[in-house]
Amino acid sequence: MRSELRSARRALSPEARRAAARALADSALALPELTGAHTVAAYVSVGAEPGTRELLDALRAAGKRVLLPLLLPDNDLDWALYEGPESLAETAHAGKMRLLEPCGPPLGPEAVTGADAVLLPGLAVDRRGMRLGRGGGSYDRVLARLERAGAHPALVVLLYDEEVVARVPEEPHDHPVRAVATPSGVVRF
Repeated sequence: MRSELRSARRALSPEARRAAARALADSALALPELTGAHTVAAYVSVGAEPGTRELLDALRAAGKRVLLPLLLPDNDLDWALYEGPESLAETAHAGKMRLLEPCGPPLGPEAVTGADAVLLPGLAVDRRGMRLGRGGGSYDRVLARLERAGAHPALVVLLYDEEVVARVPEEPHDHPVRAVATPSGVVRF
């Protein structure tokens, strides 16, 4: 399933990706979970993922504190503040993809527990709100950390429209999300 979803993403034209990123930012910004948030944990999209750059800048312009991940060697995530496009640097991770990460000081893996909303990457979400991630386990660790801390931020996945599917495989450690934002709107669970 992951392979098919990745192939469909790669098949999108650059123009379609740009249009989807603009529409996705509009959909996500309409969410009360984001408009009412003080701190939003987000991510910088890579490759053919639904684009997040416009959304990040809009959140920051709206006065939100935006946390972005720093990938650790064990695939866990640390966090740092997003201070605008100039605060990002491309980082090469051994044996992994190159990521745009914030240059500011790391705040620690626990920083995410103070977020009011967490924007999650994924490949699909099913009609029950179960998310299919990319398979690295980074966000599974984040969700487990939130649970251990008793933190209950709004969990929102950013996807293309066709990635809201009937059913995804589910593991015992998986957590349902509250909503998915797509270029055409929001689906709640």
